[in-house]
Amino acid sequence: MIRKTTNQKGWLFVAPVVLLVAFNAVIPLMTVVNYSIQETFGDNVFFFEGVKWFEEVLHSERFHAALMRQLAFTGMILAIEVPLGVAIALAMPRKGPWVSVCLVLMALPLLIPWNVVGAMWNIFALPDIGLLGRTINALGIDYNFTRQPGSAWFTLILMDVWHWTSLVVLLAYAGLSSIPDAFYQAAKIDGAGAWAIFRYIQLPKMKRVLTIAILLRFMDSFMIYTEPFVLTGGGPGNSTTLLSIDLVKIALGQFDLGPAAAMSLIYFLIILLLSWVFYTLMTRNEAN
Repeated sequence: MIRKTTNQKGWLFVAPVVLLVAFNAVIPLMTVVNYSIQETFGDNVFFFEGVKWFEEVLHSERFHAALMRQLAFTGMILAIEVPLGVAIALAMPRKGPWVSVCLVLMALPLLIPWNVVGAMWNIFALPDIGLLGRTINALGIDYNFTRQPGSAWFTLILMDVWHWTSLVVLLAYAGLSSIPDAFYQAAKIDGAGAWAIFRYIQLPKMKRVLTIAILLRFMDSFMIYTEPFVLTGGGPGNSTTLLSIDLVKIALGQFDLGPAAAMSLIYFLIILLLSWVFYTLMTRNEAN
């Protein structure tokens, strides 16, 4: 009988990564946990408070309102960007010189820093001097994202769709490119139409990349901060104050470290739970 030996030397290459993750993630997380169960009035003096801050956050109407705005924003983003990204990927050429051109154009928005995107759209959407704002008002539509909550939401959604749909496009296009030509030839012989090809060939083959795309867009849109903060600052009023913006206001604006720490942990658990639900629902029939 031949005994198979296992080489454990690979862990030597993994160990630095594990230590780096521990330093950059676990230690700060423990600091947040420490603040979430204590109160401090300065001079590095802490008083144990137990779960007081968690109860305060969970019963706060401010937190509930921010959470509802966050869920609405993420829901609209996923409902728009995923179908739109798949549609654009289906329309892109598979062969020829235009493939590289299309891929580069799709990747360009992803290369722009987040704060620059917010500043660009802030100027672009201004009702007096912005191209978008002046065009909409010239059509007879009253548009001012600095004063009207509806206009602010429209601008915020439009900005995110412009910035991040490309990610879905590139992932969907990668999934489509991996489908062998034999599948299309067989469908052509069977007389399958465009919808049948999409439903039974393209969509199943894109399932893995779409799972990644949905999870990435969900997590990123749920944690979004820079773009909406630069664009609207959470206004007008609190109409675009998402969870991340509200958390920063509590932590840095009010310097309420205990409630902010508790809120950040609840925030983290919500993202973790919803990501698990998304992943479970999208992969539950994968074995079949």
